[in-house]
Amino acid sequence: MADAQNRQILLVSRPHGEATVSNFRFVETPLAPLRDGEVRVRNHYLSLDPYMRGRMDDAKSYAAPQPLNEVMIGGTAGVVIESRNPAFEPGDSVVGTFGWQEYGTSDGRGLNKVDTSRVPLSAYLGAVGMPGVTAWYGLHHRTEGRRDGGRVGGERRGGHVVGQLAKAAGCRVVGIAGGEQKCRYVVDTLGFDALRRLQGGQAA
Repeated sequence: MADAQNRQILLVSRPHGEATVSNFRFVETPLAPLRDGEVRVRNHYLSLDPYMRGRMDDAKSYAAPQPLNEVMIGGTAGVVIESRNPAFEPGDSVVGTFGWQEYGTSDGRGLNKVDTSRVPLSAYLGAVGMPGVTAWYGLHHRTEGRRDGGRVGGERRGGHVVGQLAKAAGCRVVGIAGGEQKCRYVVDTLGFDALRRLQGGQAA
């Protein structure tokens, strides 16, 4: 890893409305040698989630705003390539929050090893990761959907997961989607019972 460069994307300004390319800057930063207790990960997958847009604003919320001129936050899944931490070995598959960059360096806190022998690494950012766990918890502890024909609506990041869980629980599932391709996917692939199409940001 001598003289290796880390490719990173920084948030450099607050968006007004939709985020644009001008709100970000691409940089290359030399990778410093690991210190005792540190581990280096090559990120293979990045999770892009709706919450990120809210974090770009400098406004009071459930979480602190994304600082300017720093790597944009985001969940990541990758493989350990170098370690001076006894809890991790090169070749370990891990998930963390290294954000929008090619490599992540950590003291091990917030970094979790995952088993990819039966579940693909990318799934730990989706169905068996935060969106999947959120969907499962929301369905079973925060909705009134029941096995006796209860109705569940699903949209956005975890909607496809909660919808499939709800179908398995015996609910009638109504999908909410915008584009034609998403609409077909919701009904033809996921097997939802019905569809409400988004028009102007509202379900029609």
